[in-house]
Amino acid sequence: MTGSQTVVEVLKKEGVDTIFGYPGGAVIPLFDALYDEESINLILTRHEQAAVHAADGYARSTGKTGVCIVTSGPGATNTVTGLATANFDSVPVVCISGQVPRQMIGNDAFQEADTVGITRPVTKHNYLVTNPDKLASALRESFLIASTGRPGPVVVDIPKDILTSEQTVEIPEKVAIRGYRPTPVLDRKNAEKAAMALNMAERPLIFAGGGTHISGSAEALNRLLSKTGAPLISSLMGIGIVPSNDSRYLGMLGMHGSYAANMAVQNADLILGVGVRFDDRATGDLSRFAPHAKIIHIDIDPTAIARNVPVEIPVVGDATEAIEEILKTTTGEKSYSAWWETIEGYRRHYRGTLPEDTSGTGLTPEKVISLLGGEFPEAVVATEVGQNQMWAAQYFPFTSPRSFLTSGGLGTMGYGFPAAMGAQAGNPGRRVLTIAGDGSIQMNIQELATTVIERYPVIIAILNNGYLGMVRQWQEMFCDKRYAKTCLQRVKSCPPDCSSPDNTCPVYIPDFVALAKAYGAAGFRASTMEEAVEAVNKAAEINDRPVILDFIIPREENVWPMVSPGAALHEMTGQGGPL
Repeated sequence: MTGSQTVVEVLKKEGVDTIFGYPGGAVIPLFDALYDEESINLILTRHEQAAVHAADGYARSTGKTGVCIVTSGPGATNTVTGLATANFDSVPVVCISGQVPRQMIGNDAFQEADTVGITRPVTKHNYLVTNPDKLASALRESFLIASTGRPGPVVVDIPKDILTSEQTVEIPEKVAIRGYRPTPVLDRKNAEKAAMALNMAERPLIFAGGGTHISGSAEALNRLLSKTGAPLISSLMGIGIVPSNDSRYLGMLGMHGSYAANMAVQNADLILGVGVRFDDRATGDLSRFAPHAKIIHIDIDPTAIARNVPVEIPVVGDATEAIEEILKTTTGEKSYSAWWETIEGYRRHYRGTLPEDTSGTGLTPEKVISLLGGEFPEAVVATEVGQNQMWAAQYFPFTSPRSFLTSGGLGTMGYGFPAAMGAQAGNPGRRVLTIAGDGSIQMNIQELATTVIERYPVIIAILNNGYLGMVRQWQEMFCDKRYAKTCLQRVKSCPPDCSSPDNTCPVYIPDFVALAKAYGAAGFRASTMEEAVEAVNKAAEINDRPVILDFIIPREENVWPMVSPGAALHEMTGQGGPL
């Protein structure tokens, strides 16, 4: 058995059914070993970054470990953004990279790079396999490390001569790593303290983060909500843990969170955070975050607790196990009627400040996303990053966990489309959407070739405003509308001091409908509600190739509400000014 065949056998033992990758000289033996393997679907992406994002989307949507294979040198260095994205958001990915033969390492060989050194800061762990006898165990350990505790990406760098060498190594049936204790014993004493604090609170909030999806906490969390009667907010990564229309759900908090969620945080007397990081986009000004609240923080990673906010009751352990323990002691005796009355006031105030455009025929982001949500309510939705991401988080009617895939921590433009491709590979019978901007979709648009070849019916909904929209919004608000290099339609003949679009601006750069057809995909454009409905209906009927829906929205549409940098969560701005 060669080293490459050993790799394949380990992948089969780990239950891997899908791999995303791009071949090259150092991994030719491994691709050759996979050539006749019918149990594994090897998908050729058109870029290594997209291969990692696809493995990431596969993992987030299925709960399994995503796998990708790349070659040495530039193949490996192209994975860094994808690995960092997965690492920030705690996604289990195993990336197998080829390396130059052992005797050539350190000699500046063709397509050599220090893959372990380069990827160490952006992975949970990595390996350079220099002993053929350690290949099988390193691979098995990589899957264990990637998928347990706080998950994350692991790189296994394998020299070409090890892939081609003959081996007699037995693949270990069980994997144990000395000193590796990925799931700490639950701190039951502090879990009981958390329950008692919840019993005593008058204005409690439960705050769900991405860790609730990772740990499969949806059912336990729902029981906690039902027993206590407490309202729920979520981080961007926690969206979908309960249906968006659940009456107990106040929405996402943070820079572009809902008015109700942000105001509730600022007036709560207790916040129970489950699998959250309390990151800067969620908290606003840390010195004024939740000024009246006792904070309980549940996380499997002890280093994440109290990193950003002071925590009165830390609970280290698996989120589901911790919630189950808290349920044993919570009484559920309070109705929180006064608290809910206050929250309903927040909801009425926020809705009362939204612009009403029910009679117009033009498109707005809310209309487009509501239309998509009405047609595809059970879809997996992957977003790019920017305004499109925030509008999707605000307006799409999510109904189930693991249905919202987005780059939360790193904020990676180019993530959404390949992640959707990976989600489609892992969920072949389910509709998958990408909600994108006309800037971010071009970061990995080459994957149209992959989705056409694989016959993946991913729907790519582009909210096309001709700008790098989120950066332009900040330039409008903080740079006196000096749109420096954010207009995607700007040409040499444009006046140098242009700060707003007019009817002389070029259109369709690029022409996404023509581009879709060039790749063999379907493409439709819409600038009115009537056209949008027709385009979505056509897309719904296509099941054998990707579809681009190019929605032309107002060029200077902004995301509201917004908490400006340095402001506290209650200091929100809306379209007409302070809320």
